[in-house]
Amino acid sequence: MATTQASDAATPRRFAAIVTKAPATLVTVAAILIAGLATGALWSPFVDHPLFESVAYGLPAFAEGKFWTPLTGTFFVDHPVVYVFAIASFAGMAFLEIRRGTRVALAYFWIGQVFAILASALFLWLAALLPWPWAQLEATVLDVGPSGGTVACIAAAIGLFVQPWRVRAWLVLIAISAVTLLFWGSLADLEHAFAVGLVLVVDRSLKVQRTTVHEQRIIAGIASLALGAILLLTTLAPTFGPFGRTEPVGGSLLDLALDVAIILIVSYGLVRGRRWAWVLTLIWGLVNVLVSLALVVLLLAVLRDAEADAVIGGDPSVAIATGVLWLLMAVYLIVVRRAFAARRRPELGIAPPPTRADVVRALRTHGGGTLSWMTTWPYMQYARTSAGIVAYQRRAGVALMLADPLGPDGSRDESVVEFIDMAEHAGLVPCFFSSGDATRAAVPDGWRSLVVADDTIVDLEGLAFSGKRWAAVRGALNRAEREGMEFRLTRLADESWGIRAQLRAISEQWVGDKDLPEMGFTLGTLDEATDPEVRLALAISPKGDVDGFLSWLPVYGDSGIRGWTLDLMRRRENGFGPVMEFLIGSSAQRFAEEGAAIMSLSGAPLTHDYPADAGRIAELSELLARVLEPVYGFQSLHRFKGKFNPRFEQLYLLYRDEADLTRIGAALTRAFLPDASVRQFAGAGLQLVRRPDGAP
Repeated sequence: MATTQASDAATPRRFAAIVTKAPATLVTVAAILIAGLATGALWSPFVDHPLFESVAYGLPAFAEGKFWTPLTGTFFVDHPVVYVFAIASFAGMAFLEIRRGTRVALAYFWIGQVFAILASALFLWLAALLPWPWAQLEATVLDVGPSGGTVACIAAAIGLFVQPWRVRAWLVLIAISAVTLLFWGSLADLEHAFAVGLVLVVDRSLKVQRTTVHEQRIIAGIASLALGAILLLTTLAPTFGPFGRTEPVGGSLLDLALDVAIILIVSYGLVRGRRWAWVLTLIWGLVNVLVSLALVVLLLAVLRDAEADAVIGGDPSVAIATGVLWLLMAVYLIVVRRAFAARRRPELGIAPPPTRADVVRALRTHGGGTLSWMTTWPYMQYARTSAGIVAYQRRAGVALMLADPLGPDGSRDESVVEFIDMAEHAGLVPCFFSSGDATRAAVPDGWRSLVVADDTIVDLEGLAFSGKRWAAVRGALNRAEREGMEFRLTRLADESWGIRAQLRAISEQWVGDKDLPEMGFTLGTLDEATDPEVRLALAISPKGDVDGFLSWLPVYGDSGIRGWTLDLMRRRENGFGPVMEFLIGSSAQRFAEEGAAIMSLSGAPLTHDYPADAGRIAELSELLARVLEPVYGFQSLHRFKGKFNPRFEQLYLLYRDEADLTRIGAALTRAFLPDASVRQFAGAGLQLVRRPDGAP
């Protein structure tokens, strides 16, 4: 509730900050609205107003000596509907002004606006001298509006984006500008193209060089959508651009829906790196190129007579221009063909694939982190790199690697790079979950990181439960001694059938109280505790009942076991009160006696304390924590572990960019809850509307 109130209170402050930091944008928008109100342009077309020809810019205005029109025409909009788009386009100027200041934003807006208007007029003046019907028509057109300046600001704002969003946004903007100019071809479209070109030359922020496999696929997908948009434009409506006129192809809505579906499916296949999508796009592109070549031959033969026009139902030059675009697309697809070799469910890594025995051998030889033993659990898959092994799960199109790569310390950076490459070539999203600082430092520049947990480490050297900060643990140990509780550090296979039955009953009782099944991935079950390498800590009452138990996973170093990681924590209802403090404290004493260096209480997910300016990352984490807290109690578990005065090591989710987060979220959900049903997910979500005490 407090978080919601704070968020509500922050909204007016954010708005006030925008007003303070973007005054030029707001003043310009206000001036346009005032002009629309004064002239009635807000509710009736301004082109019909007597003032239009006096303030509108364009080649006819300059021919009459109206050189003030680039200024006056900026503050008017030709149609009431266009006001919605005109005002919305100022978002780019506002972003630019907030990030780079008022002077820079005004410079981009006005230089972009004036340059777009003058460059368009000059271009049309020269082009109209040629036998070019489109140029001759547009040379007679007057226009109003601020779109040249706002498009320039949008382009400049894109230059401030972080990679890879900068390249993606640039490609989208260029694709939109090219398609609208080539097939819509209005004076405004020409102005937009000049504005985009100006910023491209001045800023030089578009740098498509040495792109990754993932980016090559994104570029192909964007280009496919742009070419698909051309197909839809020429199907739905007549167009009249620089290369000529087209007439609607016609057809039923079903045909149109099928075309859209095919475009979307093929574009998605290109983004995923599917070979079939690459083959289909290349074949279709080559068909369009051959059609264009045939039209060129036909034009040379019949000198653009009516028969040539009839071949395509319009101006042949339009089809030729489209063919040129498809030729560029085909060349690009051939150049980056290795990016589209992904097959369904390919084996990752160097053959032969590692086995669980290989993973265990690597851990014993080279050591690992506090979570590394979890890579030996069910559902894990393994990929061999040139010098190591990575453990991952394939979920929802994501290769979800757990913890850090296994192998010699010097090989782990190389394993990270190889895993990313092999996942991308397989059409999977590479992702690292619960990885440490070393893996975070090894991912490519531009990757994002999100803290998902704080690993709680207790250093065992010289451990003594003395002083006020250990009072809770010391009290539990003393009470256990008074009440005759027995501590036993054992292995599941070494215990009697009766003890094993009690452990199973306690575990099943715990699971039965939850609306979701036991979690996996980084949270084990009693099945994982059957591993002879895993040790159990038992709290046995004087009556012989097991009041609680823990499972401990080995943490290997270069010369054997260097510590233990806590996994399972289960207790009997109405048993010994501070049983967990007793078990963990007793385990720590025993491990210290055996010479272990550390004891990890593991990391409770979604419990990291974010700084005040963490923004959306903190909000997302808090939302997920509120959903799962009533089911799994991560926050209360995190507070409990604080009794043992641990130090914290951050564990990260490492991913390429925000576009992958939706699929990564689905992958993590299935990794943690592989056996949960849709009904169980829905039931857990309903707890959002109830307080922890059960009240609505």
